[in-house]
Amino acid sequence: MRAIVWSKDNCPYCVQAKALLNQKNIEFEERKIGDGWTKDQLLEAVPHARTVPQIFLDGDLVGGFTELRAKFLAEAA
Repeated sequence: MRAIVWSKDNCPYCVQAKALLNQKNIEFEERKIGDGWTKDQLLEAVPHARTVPQIFLDGDLVGGFTELRAKFLAEAA
């Protein structure tokens, strides 16, 4: 499994999402807005995005940290 995490500085949910992916041993590419990536690029990838993180797993949009956590909890059940 491979992930892409759109994030920004000073985002506690971004930190939690990356920690959860690390805990699950899932490699991820971080696309940090303001550090090589722009908000416009995020909106091209996720037109309805209003917050970060925005997380993709194997090319499919999961959503934010809450949705990522729920996905892993559902898989574990």
